[in-house]
Formats: sequence, C-alpha cells, structure tokens
Amino acid sequence: MRHRRNFNHLSRTSTHRKAMLSNMASSLILKKRIHTTLAKARALRVYVEPIITCSKEDTTQSRRVVFSYLQNKEAVTELFRDISQKVANRPGGYTRILKTGNRLGDSAEMAMIELVDYNEYMLGTKTDEKKEKAGARRRRGLGRKKTAAGAAPAATTKAASGKKQEKVEEEEAEIPAQPTGEVEEETTDEGSEVK
Repeated sequence: MRHRRNFNHLSRTSTHRKAMLSNMASSLILKKRIHTTLAKARALRVYVEPIITCSKEDTTQSRRVVFSYLQNKEAVTELFRDISQKVANRPGGYTRILKTGNRLGDSAEMAMIELVDYNEYMLGTKTDEKKEKAGARRRRGLGRKKTAAGAAPAATTKAASGKKQEKVEEEEAEIPAQPTGEVEEETTDEGSEVK
C-alpha cells in the first residue's frame, strides 16, 4: 500500500536514488533529451525543474545550490550559460515526457524526457535542414553499364529513343570519367616490376 508515500522511491535507497537522479539530470542538461522508463522520467521531472528555475538567477549562491544537486561542473556551466537564457521567459514546464512504448525484456513503460526549448522537430529547424539536404542530393543512373572509359557505349545511346536518349546524354555530362581500376606497372630501383 502507498499510504502517505508522497513520491516514488523507485525501489532504491535514498542515497542510490539521489545519485541516480543527479546523474540523469546532468545527462538531460548536457544532451537535452534522454530515454528512460516512465517512472524514472516522472521522478526526474520533479527533480530537475526546480534546478532549472534556480538557474534563472545567475549568482554564486544559486550556482552552489545547483552544483549540490548535480555534482557535475560541465552540466552546471551548460545550465547557466545556455539553458537559463532560453527558458528566461518561461514560467515553468521546462521538460516534456513522451511515451515510447514498452521495453521488450520486461515490458516496462519507456519514455523520452526532453527540454522543451531544445526540440528541433517541434520548432521546425530540423525539417528545414532536411529540405536543403534533399535538394542537394544527386542520383546516378541505375542499370547503365559503364565501359572502360567510364561512359556509356555509343551503340546504347543511339538505340535509346527520344527522351531516354536525352536523359542518358544529360547524365553522362554530369558524371565525370572514373578510373578503370587498372594499376599501372612501376619499376623499382633494382629494375623489377611491381604491380
């Protein structure tokens, strides 16, 4: 029974639980998104949100308080340098928990917890980058055999009809000639041949 149990103890002793939540909070701050169980994600949200709120005021005392929870200098620096400026106008709710299904081994509910202001998929920055990369992608002709010189033989281009012929010629113009793979013979100082 869970009478008067105010938070999830996660089947751990208090020192183990504090160390685990400290490590998870540091990982969340440094990586902006972590995958864990749903119970741990909910416990982590309760642990990390007051720390982020404390980081809005950049004083020596608040840095010491945050370091006492995180025990990681890199995470504290990242929190006060970047994250606190992004969440300066947000009154709370710095994290988001998304369920990702059940784990195969023990069927535990899995979740992804992330910082709200660093979700590039929701903000639209990731889709813009994908569109730019998709426009720059080039394709090569499939099914076209290459000769030793690296171009299609003349008989196949003449046999192709109308639009196919123009398409083949355009692709040949775009693709530079490639080496045939033959290795030239070299001679060493003694005169013996090396392949």
